[in-house]
Parts: sequence; structure tokens; C-alpha cells
Amino acid sequence: MDLIAYAIPVFVLAMAFELYWGIHTGRNTYRINDAVGSLFLGVLSQTRKFVTLGVGAYVYHWISEYASAPQMDAASPWTWVIAFVLYDFCYYWLHRLGHERSILWAAHVAHHQSEDYNLSTALRQTSTGFLLGWVFYIPMFLLGIPAETVLTVGSANLIYQFWVHTEHVGKMGWYEWFFVTPSNHRVHHAQNDCYLDKNYGGVFILWDRLFGTFQEEREEEPPIFGIRGPLRSFNPVRALTHIYWDMFRDFVRAERWSDKWRVIVARTGWRPTELAEIDPRFKSDLRSFERYDPSAPRIVGYYALFQLIAVVTALVYLQQGVAETYQNGVGIALCLLAATVSTARWMDQRALTASFWMDFLRVLVTTFLLAVFWDTLTFGQFNLVMGAYLTTNVIFLTRLWHSSIADPTSSSEESVISDGRACNDVAAMSPLATGLKRS
Repeated sequence: MDLIAYAIPVFVLAMAFELYWGIHTGRNTYRINDAVGSLFLGVLSQTRKFVTLGVGAYVYHWISEYASAPQMDAASPWTWVIAFVLYDFCYYWLHRLGHERSILWAAHVAHHQSEDYNLSTALRQTSTGFLLGWVFYIPMFLLGIPAETVLTVGSANLIYQFWVHTEHVGKMGWYEWFFVTPSNHRVHHAQNDCYLDKNYGGVFILWDRLFGTFQEEREEEPPIFGIRGPLRSFNPVRALTHIYWDMFRDFVRAERWSDKWRVIVARTGWRPTELAEIDPRFKSDLRSFERYDPSAPRIVGYYALFQLIAVVTALVYLQQGVAETYQNGVGIALCLLAATVSTARWMDQRALTASFWMDFLRVLVTTFLLAVFWDTLTFGQFNLVMGAYLTTNVIFLTRLWHSSIADPTSSSEESVISDGRACNDVAAMSPLATGLKRS
């Protein structure tokens, strides 16, 4: 069973409680823009399953039919124990090479772009991992582990990783030696020199201790979250593709064919010498690091939350099978993508006039398609929901035009989208810096 869909309500409640707890204790780790950007990527990662199907499923089927050991008994507890441990072992190597090789980092980087660390970061997932990630789980099918067991333990592994994405839980004593915890996973998400490329385990930290990639969190070295080449955007398309684009540009411009090949398979960060000299890429100076946090009127935050609710609702519709046909599923997925991209432009506060007209065009096109296919769609109340959604979009866009473009000073006294969280002192922002040692 794929347990992720059943866990979504728990995820939502947990994030709400973490937000409440952070505000209540004066150690809030959420910003609207960053959290919405992360959750947009989470929605798109789940939506992708309704649009594409990787070759992995076909390979797994072929192995199970013709090349695997005798199938293990799915009713045996030992099958589940073996599968759970082996899955995490395979995940360790996928995760490790996902940081150490450019082509795999291009898929995984989306999970690390957030410069905050909270439960919404856990849901910040890639939409391109299906391209190559399946290769690392082939041993499970060769050993004869049933497909339904692999799927179930895989989703359980991912669900476990959710709770470790928090700054509000300190070190946990003996548990730290065997399992992934918030403390040792904060190390994994940090860009500090001493923390880079450490702690890859999903459930068990034993793999890192065994293979030399373990690093304990240091009290004197608060983690600075994010990636060394900061994205500085909430655009989900850019988040999912910027490493692929960088690789493509280096591949095209590299002078030697050997260098073109290395661009794809080399260790992360490697570039042909001549390109590194004439076109260096910006890296963060952690001594003066500031989170990306463009100031925006409060209405932008409300708009972002409204769009988040809308895309999550649409995802639930998809998961319930109301799309009925592949074409309808693709159409809904494209609407989700357009909504997230247009909202991200508002959160980035760039080219606001262009953002308005692009967003307005999105609403017009969606309205036109809904009108054309109104009689052919069989979504029950879906059309009525879409009508209410599009009307609310127009109301928001009218307000956004007034506050951000026509009269940008009209909301100067309103709180910015970051909810007032300072961004120029990383150590001061971290709950860990307040002396939190143990929950």
C-alpha cells in the first residue's frame, strides 16, 4: 500500500501544531513564502504520478517475472523486516549518490533549497526523481521481495522522515546512535563546511556510522540551511530544473567531449576549467548569509495561502480518481503547475505588472477551457468549485493590482509575507541558538 495519501491529514495537523508551538514559545521557524513554496513542490511531486510513468515499473515487473529469486512470503513478518532494513540501505546509497553525482543531485536538490527547516521542508520533494532513482531498488526485486511489500515499506520510510524536519526537538540520547533524528538530520540539511554531505540515512543512522558519513550536530556551529548556490526564487519550475539547465549549458559549451561526459557523471560541483574561469557561479558567503525573503504586502501572503489550499484540493480530487481520463488528469496537472508558478512570481515580487497579466491570462484560459468542456466533464461538483475558485482569483488579482502595482504604498504599513521574521542573523533565528538541547 502507498501510505502517503493516508498520512496527509497527519502532516497537516503536525505542521499546524509546529507553527503554533513556535509562535507560543517565541521560536517560530515558518515563513509564509518559504513554506508555501515547499508545499507547492510537494503537491507537484504527487501530481506528477498522474502524468508520467517511469521505466522503473516495467523493469521491476520484468525482474519479478524472469530474473528474481523465489518470491518471499508477504505474510511472513521476516519478509517485512528484511524489506524495511534493505529498503533503507538502498535509500542510503541513492541519497548519498544523489549528493555526490551531478545528474542525481539535479533531481534531489529541490529538497534542500529551503532556507528554513520545519515540517513543510519535509514535503518539499522532487518531481524528477523517478527518472533514475528506481535503479537503486533493483536488488530488492532480485531477492524476491513482493512489489506490494516494497511499496509499503518505501512509503513508511518516507513517512518516518517527515518528523525529523524540525528545529524544536533537541538531541535524543541513545536513540541518536541508531536512528535518524531531528538533530542529525539538521546536519544533513545544513550548508556549513563541517556539515556538508553527511548523514544520508532515511530511518537508520547506522549506515552513516558504518560508511564514514556521520557528523554530529555541534552546539557551537548552528546549522545554516539551504544550498551553496542559492536558488533565490520560489518558482517551482526553476527549483526543479535549475541544475539540469546548468548541466545543459556546461555540456553545450564544453570544448572537449570528455568534459561533456563528465559534466553529467562527475562529482557534484565539477565544471570544465575554462567554464569555471569565464563563468563562475555565485556561492553563498556564510559569514554574511541572509535568507531569501523579498518583502511583499500582506495580501500576497493571503493569496499564496489561498492558492495552496486550492492546489491541495485539486490534488485530493486527482487521488480520488475524479479525473476519469488521462487527458483530464493532465489538464488538472497543468492548471496546478500554472497556479503555482504564477503565485511564486508574486512571492518573488519581480516584474509585478507582467506577473499580473500572466496571472490574469491564466484565469482567462482556465475559464475558457471550463466553459468549452462544461458539458463533457463529469466531475460532479468540480465545475462549481472551479467557478468559485476562478471568481476568487479575480477578486484577489484586483486587490493585488491595487496594493502592488497601481498604488504600491497603500500597503506599506502591512506586515510583509515573511510574517516579520528577521533574516539577517541566522544564528539568532535558530531555536537551537536559544539553548534548546533536549526535548
